[in-house]
Amino acid sequence: MSDRKSRKSVVVFSIVGGVIIVLLFLAFGPPKLLAKSNQPNFCSGCHSMEAEFEAWVHAGAHRRKLCVDCHLPNDNPSIHYVWKGIDGMKDVLMFYSGMVPDKIRLTAHGEKVVQANCIRCHETTVMHINPDRKCWECHRRIAHTRSGAMQTL
Repeated sequence: MSDRKSRKSVVVFSIVGGVIIVLLFLAFGPPKLLAKSNQPNFCSGCHSMEAEFEAWVHAGAHRRKLCVDCHLPNDNPSIHYVWKGIDGMKDVLMFYSGMVPDKIRLTAHGEKVVQANCIRCHETTVMHINPDRKCWECHRRIAHTRSGAMQTL
């Protein structure tokens, strides 16, 4: 009976160890993969982001910023990488399942993140205005597809 238990514990330990190794690889991956996934060219790799990328690269007010500077939480590195993984997996699942909407919109969480990053970067400018009002309600041309680039069908 104890031989059976020891075999079972070796199998369980091996599986758990393997899962941990796979998760660590996926979390940190090859060193260049993490750096590459911060670049706008990586984000625009899905055809569904082409219009947003083109508007940003040609006329975007923040074209010297990376996508992750605005679209991921940047207050804490741990939270940043957790949300990078969550958002990345969500984007991969949406893309490969064919469920990408024609018009990409920020989620409620995404709106909070973008708003917090606007305030983080422009803190001295916005310290005397209502922080509950979304920055893009006044700065309408900040949104990618309204940044001055014309999209024709």
